Amino acid sequence: MKVIVVGAGVSGLCTAWALVKKGVEVTLLEQGPIPNPLSASGDQHRIIRRAYGGQTGYQRRIGAAYEAWDALWDDLGAKHLVDTGFLIVSQTGRDEAVDYRQGLVDGGFPVEDLSPTDAAARYPFLDAGTIHSAAFSPEGGVLLCQRVAVGLRDWLRRAGADVRETTKVSAVDTDNGRVTLATGEALVADHVVVTAGAWVLDLIPALAASLTSYRTAVAYLAPPEDLRAAWEAAPAILDVGGTVDGYVLPPVAGTGLKVGAGVHKVPCKADDRRVPEPGEGERIRDLFGPPFARIGDYRVTEVVTCAYTFTRDEHFFAKLSPRATIVSACSGHGYKFGAAVGRCVAQGVVSGDREAMRSWLEARD
Repeated sequence: MKVIVVGAGVSGLCTAWALVKKGVEVTLLEQGPIPNPLSASGDQHRIIRRAYGGQTGYQRRIGAAYEAWDALWDDLGAKHLVDTGFLIVSQTGRDEAVDYRQGLVDGGFPVEDLSPTDAAARYPFLDAGTIHSAAFSPEGGVLLCQRVAVGLRDWLRRAGADVRETTKVSAVDTDNGRVTLATGEALVADHVVVTAGAWVLDLIPALAASLTSYRTAVAYLAPPEDLRAAWEAAPAILDVGGTVDGYVLPPVAGTGLKVGAGVHKVPCKADDRRVPEPGEGERIRDLFGPPFARIGDYRVTEVVTCAYTFTRDEHFFAKLSPRATIVSACSGHGYKFGAAVGRCVAQGVVSGDREAMRSWLEARD
């Protein structure tokens, strides 16, 4: 069996990995380098955690995600996951952080509740006067995206896959398994898997009925010197409470202190507005005070723009055509499931049971 995978973000790389392990002849096409800094998977690090609140289908699948990552680490010969644990902060006692904590309790996962005073004593970058409560879980951490991409790229090439960087696709014929490159070259396979992130709407515009692409950005910060050690030992922060949908990844294994907020996104095509705007990093930073003390003392060192696809309910999406499978596993929480998504898609393509694949991806049960 021959399969072409279009897009080498985490879903494409992991799908290619899982297909190769099943004996499939794989061609992987990526429009930029691997890792591609413009892709949703090209950033320094991403969070993995068990808390999902209302997203119960994904919470039940997180065990499969950990299992798939462990299998990937075995193949790569290196673990690109730092087990920091994760923190949830509530500013009001009624915000989304409360739902995340309840998801942990309902799932039977370990959680340690902290008072504002205890939280600020343990994590001195917090302002105790601005928070209602906090909770810590040891079962979470930071995935090192760029190391994952490099490791998978090199593993695929050693395993005999045809990995083509800086190879832009201009069209996909989903009925006939045909992919046309920007150079005019045409490739044909038994099946095509499209994992092109926000660029999928350029290739298959009709999917705009189901998917919307958004432009967002994250900021990297240099904390005040007296808080640097605290941040280096900090857990990932899934939610900072309030209304900004804010998350934080600590500076571990050579990465930076990253902050991002769900409210900082706008509908936008994948290639538009990719240059950070003046003052954008400071605007993102300031969303985090509260719950962080002295937020103005944090210096913005870098701003990175990102493009994602979202479904209306933020579940993953799969479109099945006669000889193609289009997968969108972004929606802001896709990276942590990358290895499991790859396994699921590969199993569906090889077995032919793509409806079971779609059901797993959409996680509505």
